[in-house]
Amino acid sequence: MIKLHIAQKINGIKASVVAIVMAALAVSCSTTRLVPDDDQLYTGINKIVFNEEEGVSLSSDLKSEVREAVFVEPNNYWSLVDWRYPFPLGLWVYNNWSNPEKGFRHWLYEKLVEEPVLVSDVRPEVRTRMVEQIMDNNGYLRATGTYELIPGKNPKKASIRYNINPGPAFVYHSVELLPDTSELNRQINSLARELPYLRPGSRYSTDSLSAVRVSIANSLRNIGYYYFQPEYIEYLADSIAHPGSIDLRMTLGANIPRPLLEPYRTGRVNVYVYRNQRRGTKVDTINTPNFTIYAQNPIKMRRGLIRENVTFRPGQIFSVSDMDLTQSYLARLGIFSSVNIEPQADSTSIAARTLNVDVSCVMDKPLEASIEVNASSKSNSYIGPGLLLSLTHCNMFGGGEQLSVSLNGSYEWQTGSDNSGGIFNSYEAGITASLAVPRLLAPKFVPRKKTQVNWTRFTLNADLLNRPHFFKMAQFNMSMEYDWRNSRWSTMSLTPFKLTYTKLMHTTAEFDSIMAANPAVALSFQSQFIPQMQYGYTLDHPIGTDNNLSMSFALQQAGNVFWSIYELCGNHGDKKLFGTPFSQFVKGQMQVVYSRRLGRADSWLVTRAMVGAAHAYGNSSQVPYAEQFYCGGANSVRAFTVRSLGPGSYHVPGDNSSDYFDQTGTFKFEANMEWRFPIAGPLHGALFVDAGNVWLLKADELRPGGQLKASTFLRDLALGTGVGLRFDISMLVVRGDLGIGIHAPYDTGKSGYYNMTSFGKSLAFHLAIGYPF
Repeated sequence: MIKLHIAQKINGIKASVVAIVMAALAVSCSTTRLVPDDDQLYTGINKIVFNEEEGVSLSSDLKSEVREAVFVEPNNYWSLVDWRYPFPLGLWVYNNWSNPEKGFRHWLYEKLVEEPVLVSDVRPEVRTRMVEQIMDNNGYLRATGTYELIPGKNPKKASIRYNINPGPAFVYHSVELLPDTSELNRQINSLARELPYLRPGSRYSTDSLSAVRVSIANSLRNIGYYYFQPEYIEYLADSIAHPGSIDLRMTLGANIPRPLLEPYRTGRVNVYVYRNQRRGTKVDTINTPNFTIYAQNPIKMRRGLIRENVTFRPGQIFSVSDMDLTQSYLARLGIFSSVNIEPQADSTSIAARTLNVDVSCVMDKPLEASIEVNASSKSNSYIGPGLLLSLTHCNMFGGGEQLSVSLNGSYEWQTGSDNSGGIFNSYEAGITASLAVPRLLAPKFVPRKKTQVNWTRFTLNADLLNRPHFFKMAQFNMSMEYDWRNSRWSTMSLTPFKLTYTKLMHTTAEFDSIMAANPAVALSFQSQFIPQMQYGYTLDHPIGTDNNLSMSFALQQAGNVFWSIYELCGNHGDKKLFGTPFSQFVKGQMQVVYSRRLGRADSWLVTRAMVGAAHAYGNSSQVPYAEQFYCGGANSVRAFTVRSLGPGSYHVPGDNSSDYFDQTGTFKFEANMEWRFPIAGPLHGALFVDAGNVWLLKADELRPGGQLKASTFLRDLALGTGVGLRFDISMLVVRGDLGIGIHAPYDTGKSGYYNMTSFGKSLAFHLAIGYPF
């Protein structure tokens, strides 16, 4: 009996699977069986027709608003590509399956079923009224909307055609502002005249009228009218006196309390600074010309800190912008867990119309310690576990200065199909100490945006890198850097001083033989000092809601200051710093990323172009190896592994991956295009095309074909495509990309543009963290 029972279950499962297959063959005649006789299955919008009269042209934004109002997803609809696919399996299950209370068939039914979307569910008559209201709000007061059902081959199915007749747009014939009877009225009229909406000839729009009220209220609150609200402004619109146009009159609400319509000045200002647990043995009172500070001791805080960041001044016109600035200035220090600002009308002197201000700040805990275990992914396709131990003091000298010390260690291996047996596996260990000051210790003429945090950073770092089978290298550096925001969308960084010292501590015989065969590469690996200056600029600018432009530019030079000093002192030969040569070069790179949203779903087309160049001169004949460019890998041309491309058409003889040190250059170009689209929940997909390579600006006879030449530039570009999956949980993106090679810039033994030796050998898989660009 048990065997029979199991066999029956198996047969039931088989029957269900067979039923699903049969459904795909019978969907055309079995998805409307349960549709009521007086209704139809909704199959989507047939068309939206805007019957614009001569001289009437609706804006694209208004048409989009209308489309959003009438759009309803039909069954078996794929929003990603705005397409209704032809196999409504869920509908077939709904119409032809029973739903048992439990068991496998119940589970399968719940997973597959899709209830039908009927015309009665869409309610097109309601949607046409919504469209008429939208048109009315935008000045088309005579607009009408109608709909008609377009039946399909099956009369139980229908799509909907919407017809919109906008009629003429109503414009303002006249605009009457407030009577000139008070200072408030004069201020409102002055602000209204500066706005483009309230002018004769402008199209009537309720959204524009609302925007005028909000804009005027915000401006008034910055000139003392703290209690003024947008609702206090009202409009009277007359469309009868002059047919086809609007006579508009602005008024103030009749029942507004008069004291709320008077300007206020700043009165007493008190600043309260509490310890993080709000317990202290003593409260210090500090009097300043503009406010009084009550500080709960013991507190570590620089005396002038509050004075520099509280913008209220007693006797001045009260401004909401002062509240916003003070809130921003105090919060950006990073030493307070909360900042609260409360203005209150002075009840002891109502006639004076003053607002007393209480600013309350609660100190945050100064010490932060963290132990972080992570999986790192670098632009050179190395991935592996890492450990980071850090200790940070967030208020070292009482002014928000952050002193941090961190220890890091990691073990890495290279991803990609060309990795040969883990030969490039490596480990790294280092210590970093940094002091970050939340202000620019720089001349005042350097432009900066005070509402944002501007940093001056001092850093000391020591790092040990071990590449088994090749070398062990130590690197030490010290630097000073400025970071500041000069506008809403752009940031700048300036490193006036950075000194790096690299030393090869140990090399293997294999590495020495590689260097002996390529003197140019050997020079780039020599122990040396790299004194640098660097400037960087980043722009991240949204263009509307569906586009974004990101651009970054960096320029750095090394050795020029030291070279000039030696020259002035009469040393015209080889120059050394502490007995070790120092490098001299200039390097620049620029990247532009443009993103555009596609359709209604969170689908984006992202394009990227990157170019960089480096040139050694003076005291150096080669750019240091760490400063040269390479191509291929998880964030580059993903059909090829890191450093497997270039320079130019040069390729390492044979299949010797040990010679990957040759695969660098002093000029780089990359172009990428990637379509990113959602699949289900946090799972996203991608299709991409990558092109790029590196070249030499100086000819190297040991790397023939490596020099940059216009005549061979396009042929030297590696090209690949591929697919990817991303698991995006906002704070973390885990990415897997499968690159497929199309064109290798070197001789593969095959002719034609597609010159990959085989499809299998053209694949490269990369596992990474974060998006590639």
